[in-house]
Amino acid sequence: MTWVSRAGGGPKGGGVSSIFLLILGLVFAFGTYNLVSVVIRYQMDRAVESSADLLVDPVVRMPRDRRGAASARKLFHVALTATDAPYSRWQCRIMYYWYKKVKAMEGSDMGGFTRILHSGYSDNLMDEIPTVVVQPLPPGLDRGYIVLNRPWAFVQWLENATIEEDYILMSEPDHVFVNPLPNLAAGGYPAAFPFFYIKPTEHEEIIRKYYPVERGPVTNVDPIGNSPVIIHKAQLEKIAPTWMNVSLKMKSDPETDKAFGWVLEMYAYAVASALHGVQHILRKDFMIQPPWDLEVGKSFIIHYTYGCDYNMKGELTYGKIGEWRFDKRSHLQGPPPRNISLPPPGVPESVVTLVKKVNEATANIPGWDNGR
Repeated sequence: MTWVSRAGGGPKGGGVSSIFLLILGLVFAFGTYNLVSVVIRYQMDRAVESSADLLVDPVVRMPRDRRGAASARKLFHVALTATDAPYSRWQCRIMYYWYKKVKAMEGSDMGGFTRILHSGYSDNLMDEIPTVVVQPLPPGLDRGYIVLNRPWAFVQWLENATIEEDYILMSEPDHVFVNPLPNLAAGGYPAAFPFFYIKPTEHEEIIRKYYPVERGPVTNVDPIGNSPVIIHKAQLEKIAPTWMNVSLKMKSDPETDKAFGWVLEMYAYAVASALHGVQHILRKDFMIQPPWDLEVGKSFIIHYTYGCDYNMKGELTYGKIGEWRFDKRSHLQGPPPRNISLPPPGVPESVVTLVKKVNEATANIPGWDNGR
């Protein structure tokens, strides 16, 4: 395995060959997922939320013995998996800019940072962003579902890296830190964001293929993905190989692949955690996702996975290209320009803040215009 690092540390030895043999024995079927239907479902869910719900404790399902418990400051290492594609590189540069800025703020528990580059070779950001290079899955095994490389990347990184912090934040390139992020984990409970579209109880028949009845109720499988998650390093070291193996098994099963589609590895992480008896504190304030979440408030991360399309009256035109738009997928071949125009009046504060954050980063990152 190639191991190139600008983040410090070095190999601890082998131990992944048996996992590779398992990977090579699996056959995948690739399906698609109807994103539009999910977004519409989400809009309906958001519409029925009451104003009272917005005032409840953002810590959901936190164990009662941990509520209100004081804890010493515990730093976490920020880790994100990435490809070497231009689309991924410019997002990583913005993400790393805001990591550095927010890390220095009072109330932040951020420690070191690693971009886990699963291309198998170095790229031109090695000297800008602390990076380790790991191997992708063998050619063809991801069947076009590149996210399947994420659990394998974490397995390799954890096997070889020297990580000073006891906790790890699993993050993604399209995350922008907006408020100082403390360590939200408590005791033996990691912290995670609950996704509206991860619903294990609605897919119990499928979940039971990987989480049998004798392991406990299906509610033990949290409605989460692997990111954002703050988790103790020792827990992740145990979960990561299982997460990878469950992802591969799910991808090889046509029924599971069709049902879970583009969020398959998210379900796999949730199942893997449950198999290890690990449940998460669910934090709704962990992040927001414009344009559906309207205000930043005290949340910690903006996740700009959805396109933001508006007419000049400030009305959302989702599903139709707007007169004003910001969509990361408009910039697959290179970075967005500096100084993106602000959205028209009436557009939610979350979208305005996102554009301002992107503009600040691009204005201050050297060599932005040449696309590095």
